[in-house]
Amino acid sequence: MIALRLESLLQSASVSIDFRLLFDLLVALGLGVLLLGRIKETRTLWLLRGYLLLVAFAWAVQRYADLPLTAKLVDALVMACSLALAILWQGELRRLMELLGTGRLGLLFGSRKRDRLLSGSVAVLSEAAGRLSQARRGALIVVDIGSDLRPEDFLNAGIPIDAQLSVDLLLNLFAADTPLHDGAVLVQDNRIAAAGVILPLSRQGLNRYGTRHLAALGLTERFAQCLAIVVSEETGTLSLASQGRLERPITSSRLHELLNKALASGRNLAKDTPDSRG
Repeated sequence: MIALRLESLLQSASVSIDFRLLFDLLVALGLGVLLLGRIKETRTLWLLRGYLLLVAFAWAVQRYADLPLTAKLVDALVMACSLALAILWQGELRRLMELLGTGRLGLLFGSRKRDRLLSGSVAVLSEAAGRLSQARRGALIVVDIGSDLRPEDFLNAGIPIDAQLSVDLLLNLFAADTPLHDGAVLVQDNRIAAAGVILPLSRQGLNRYGTRHLAALGLTERFAQCLAIVVSEETGTLSLASQGRLERPITSSRLHELLNKALASGRNLAKDTPDSRG
């Protein structure tokens, strides 16, 4: 009788262990798919795949193989790769901690559903940027197409506007004699949400770009679903920042094309091109 009870307990324990193992594998697989699905750049995707395969190999060696020396070497290799990736992806890891800290977990699985930027809004932005460029009037316009930007994402959230998007209003906001012209204008849901917004600066290209361009790069590095239109006050050069990359110089018609393409594909459109400081 005692032997039967012991056998029954061992069988139930075995089933429990197998269930936990299955659950563990499913959760790990889900996290892996989530990470791989959020990576767009090919080289970064290769690095992440290699790292995940190395972690899986280390787990298999520890669990199923009685190879203590190999397990130690693989663990050391995983640790070294983890440190290297932490340095390479410090911006992405910072963004992850920001999302966790602010409770925006939904953005880990996809962008927030905002009202689609209408073709009329694209035309307004392109025309206003073109006229600002011709007048050599410095400007910075941030277009949120799904990043759910909040006041805490900026150094200064500026002045709430909540006004209809129009060419005349944008030109007035960036007039040299207005108190808001030095900051950025935030466009959300086809409306001007705020003006005079102060953005965090990027650390890249400190000797190549002016303050407006560094601000555009800094924001789009952290928020993939954001575009930043920049007009240089010195040269009138028109630029577009996307995912931490800058395309310049461009024309208003090229800006119109890039905005439409970004909304259609959601991919990174800007590319680094040689340019002078703005």
